[in-house]
Amino acid sequence: MSKIKANNGFTLIELLIAVAIVSILAAIALPSYTDFVARSNRTEAQRELLRIANIQEQFYVDTRAYTADMTALGLDNDPFITENSYYSIDATLVNGGFLLTAKALEPQKSNDSNCQVLSVSNTGKKLPANVCWEQ
Repeated sequence: MSKIKANNGFTLIELLIAVAIVSILAAIALPSYTDFVARSNRTEAQRELLRIANIQEQFYVDTRAYTADMTALGLDNDPFITENSYYSIDATLVNGGFLLTAKALEPQKSNDSNCQVLSVSNTGKKLPANVCWEQ
C-alpha cells in the first residue's frame, strides 16, 4: 500500500497569478474611483456657489447693490472656505453684477485637474460650460 501525499497550500505560480489578477483589477478600478470622488467633491462647490448667489440676490434686494465682501453676506471668511475645505469661494463685482468663483484647494485641486475653477454670475451663467457643471 502506497501512501498518497496530500497537497496542502498554494504553489508559487498560483500565488503569482492571483497577485497579477488583483493588480490588474486595482489598476482599472483606482482611476475610476478617484474620478468619482473628485466629481462628488465638486458638487460641494456647485451647491455653495448657487447658495451664495441666492444670498447675493437677497443682499441686492435689501441694499440695491451687490457686494464683493463675503462677510457682508453673513459668511465666516472672505474668501469663504467650503465645509470640507475643498474650495475657496470669492466674489467680484462685474458691470453692475457679480461673479462668484470657486477655486479648488488641495487635495481636490490635484484630483480634479479638469475643473479647478467653477464660476456663476448674477445672470445664472455657469462657467466653464462643459462637464464641470454636469446635470
